[in-house]
Amino acid sequence: MIGRVPSDPQPTAETQPFWDAARQGRFLVKRCRACTKAHWYPRSHCPFCASDDTEWVEGSGGGTIYSYSVMRRAEPVYVMAYVTLDEGPTMMTNLVDCDPDALAVGARVRIAFKSSPGGFAVPMFSPDVRS
Repeated sequence: MIGRVPSDPQPTAETQPFWDAARQGRFLVKRCRACTKAHWYPRSHCPFCASDDTEWVEGSGGGTIYSYSVMRRAEPVYVMAYVTLDEGPTMMTNLVDCDPDALAVGARVRIAFKSSPGGFAVPMFSPDVRS
């Protein structure tokens, strides 16, 4: 198994709903009600139109690999990646439970929550075997 879970996140009042949902195995994304665009990372103001009328919406949990890099000198080896979510934004993440030599830009991935040292459910991605 390839992958590693980084240190614990530091939830704030603004991001707590995200971490609460993750603990339940749900992936939330922020969306602006004014311009309807989803954005990542979650924040109270839309980065596209500056509206503060944002909401949490259930994400599909799917996306495509935009770019990735295999950290072969690390122990254990892990994969850092940018994944473009089906909702539109691109997020930095880790790719887990995969063969790094079988990865490809544009490949479909699915959310895979992994436990951090402190027990947080951290969203990462693994190859989507359904596609």
